[in-house]
Amino acid sequence: MFHRTCKLLALFSIAWLGVAAAHAATSTPPEVTLQAAANGAWRSDANKARNTYRHPVETLEFFGLKPDMTVIELSPGGGWYTEILAPYLAPHGHLVEAASPKGEKFNAKLKADPAVYGHIAKVIPFAPPGQVSLGPANSADMVLTFRNAHDWLIDSPETLEAVFKSAFDVLKPGGVLGIEEHRAKPFGDPHVTAGALHRISEDYMISLGLKTGFRLAGVSQVNANPGDPEDINVHRLPPDLSGPEDEHARMKAIGESDRMTLKFVKP
Repeated sequence: MFHRTCKLLALFSIAWLGVAAAHAATSTPPEVTLQAAANGAWRSDANKARNTYRHPVETLEFFGLKPDMTVIELSPGGGWYTEILAPYLAPHGHLVEAASPKGEKFNAKLKADPAVYGHIAKVIPFAPPGQVSLGPANSADMVLTFRNAHDWLIDSPETLEAVFKSAFDVLKPGGVLGIEEHRAKPFGDPHVTAGALHRISEDYMISLGLKTGFRLAGVSQVNANPGDPEDINVHRLPPDLSGPEDEHARMKAIGESDRMTLKFVKP
């Protein structure tokens, strides 16, 4: 009888732990401000050090991010912005990560910290030009992309156009496409600047947004860097410093690349 009782208690304990875990996974997380998310303890010191150059709070405020929005982040890479978006949107909003199907490191990052990333709505495959669909039409409040547009242009102008079109389709009327991108000198050949420098001119990006059907709602200089000559490959600058060691000090003095920050709205 004693052993049977112990067995029943053990089974009950296991069942209770399962219910508790399920409750923890579905319970509403605490509200977090953008500033608190940008400085979160879950972020590495190296990532937080980039706040000085990337201005995440000011950038997201410029785009008009609100905590109850449905937001799609395109090609999150290592998840630098995901670290901020996920906890901020968790209590009231929905975050969709449109990520490479081969992004094993990114997926591992999400699984390793369910307290921060456990409330991400979903991760969908996104690999332009083959996979560009972002979900049902008129279903998202905001689509965000950070320093990715040149990669799609390197593939082809049609690939970048397809990404813009997919963002337009998934957004609700009044929805926002927010873009941060390495800036090239005006009116340069986009194929050259994208391929050799990993930059796009602002006039090219604005023209493409308007061609897609967006309205340009704002241009911010929050991520501008007038010290960047705009004629060098962005990976020579921090944080990559991919050039020869004897130029690192000069590149560090310049800082991260000069970047455009554009807000498009779907009419």
